[in-house]
Amino acid sequence: MSRQLDGKHIALLAENDYEDIELHYPLLRLREEGAEVTVVGPEVGRYQGKHGLSVEATRSAEQSAAEQFDALVVPGGYCPDHLRTHEAVLALVRGIDKAGKPLAAICHAPWVLCSAGVLGGRNVTSYSSIKDDVVNAGGIWHDKEVVIDRNLITSRFPPDLGVFCRAIIEATAG
Repeated sequence: MSRQLDGKHIALLAENDYEDIELHYPLLRLREEGAEVTVVGPEVGRYQGKHGLSVEATRSAEQSAAEQFDALVVPGGYCPDHLRTHEAVLALVRGIDKAGKPLAAICHAPWVLCSAGVLGGRNVTSYSSIKDDVVNAGGIWHDKEVVIDRNLITSRFPPDLGVFCRAIIEATAG
């Protein structure tokens, strides 16, 4: 049986304090569609979610380049605030964006996009508490379950995960 993402390779960023469902739901859903999903952290190692789950990053951001992936996903929680302090993470995000590959961020994850400098003039959504950060970084904020602007895919919070993952799958498959 052919799956929509057979042969695709997706990076999923991780850091401590990620929102468990915002990392594990896309991880499982993208693998279910046939993607090879590599968890990428600032360093190789285990990262702890906010609610007790954990995930193993098998590749560091320094070992990763946009050319190695077909898409990149950033989960929310507090991990984006940690991720945005690592230049190698920001370089990977910029590389994915520059290549026009799907770049997906949910909840607080647009903080990483703010720090990477990729939001200027683009339509985006996020968790409402970081709206000012997104706008100050040049984003045009909308309160919608998913906002797609070229290769950029953003959603607000866990109830949006279904439509968020469908948008990632569609963009990566197409």
